[in-house]
Amino acid sequence: MEKLKAFLKRKDIVISGRRYGIDALGAMAQGLFCSLLIGTIVKTLGEKTGLQFLVDVGSYASAMSGAAMAIAIGWALKAPPLVLFSLATVGYAANALGSTSLVEGWTGSGGPLAVLFIAIIAAEFGKAVSKETKIDILVTPLVTILIGVGLSALIAPAIGTAATAIGNIIMWATDLQPFFMGIIVSVVIGMALTLPISSAAICAAFGLTGLAGGAAVAGCCANMVGFAVLSFKENRWGGLVSQGIGTSMLQMGNIVKNPRIWLPAILTSAITGPIATCVFRLEMNGSPVSAGMGTCGLVGQIGVWTGWLSPSEKAIANGAVAITPGVFEWIGLILISFVLPAVLCWAFGILFRNIGWIKEGDLKLD
Repeated sequence: MEKLKAFLKRKDIVISGRRYGIDALGAMAQGLFCSLLIGTIVKTLGEKTGLQFLVDVGSYASAMSGAAMAIAIGWALKAPPLVLFSLATVGYAANALGSTSLVEGWTGSGGPLAVLFIAIIAAEFGKAVSKETKIDILVTPLVTILIGVGLSALIAPAIGTAATAIGNIIMWATDLQPFFMGIIVSVVIGMALTLPISSAAICAAFGLTGLAGGAAVAGCCANMVGFAVLSFKENRWGGLVSQGIGTSMLQMGNIVKNPRIWLPAILTSAITGPIATCVFRLEMNGSPVSAGMGTCGLVGQIGVWTGWLSPSEKAIANGAVAITPGVFEWIGLILISFVLPAVLCWAFGILFRNIGWIKEGDLKLD
């Protein structure tokens, strides 16, 4: 056992929830952002402007999403070069096979989830054999690719089916009970965005579109815009920008010290979620990853816009159709994304400051 521990330490193989559930998951979301999400935006712009070059660029970027996610995961796991480069093949296979389903008539949405599990396993095995032989240039890529592609063939379709089932249940429940599910989805995904995990990866893994995707957008915006406004007294304009279009995760250290500073954002998301689902019927029919981005780079809002004009394949499979947004749709998006989170979180902040739950300096960023 001691020899095994020493070997794992030498290879920097750390089996922990933080390494896999935070570092790898967060990196995967960045890989997804730099491929599928950017590709979707560029392709939509090309389709609407008639520029075929942009359509082609977007298509190429989207096609590389599996490879981009796996390489990002390998980077987070500190994989050596030969392992990292081999993960491109693993990610492509896992994403492609995870996007299939064992259930006839279902469109699999588990590509990102399959990439997460399989790329982690392949990367760790690749790291284990890296530089252990004199023919490392052959052994390391072979082990990484064979294990990764083999696992993809064995379990990726099942992961795709499971992820699809969970996503379908969430979306079905939200359509059936938009008020209560609007609260649940908005609060949970909003909290995931602020926690050191990836709300974007969660939404992508389960393929959340439609009203459930809209509720997710509401929750993420409630946290990002909410914390930006709530902490304006302490952090001024720099904090407004870094949290409002960056990430509310910056407040995680302060939340650990005083969890009650999170209540204004959580309560705000519990209000804006059902308003999004019941009043404005706000749907996220763009790439599912956009649902978990909130106002980060305005990706959530761009995702809603692209979903209006050109729904993603996952959204189309769930019955979405392209629409021409009117004044009502734009008002709903602006209110849910910016106005209501700012006003409600500010008001809750005043209440909690007055009763002493939030004190001077509790929201100060380092």
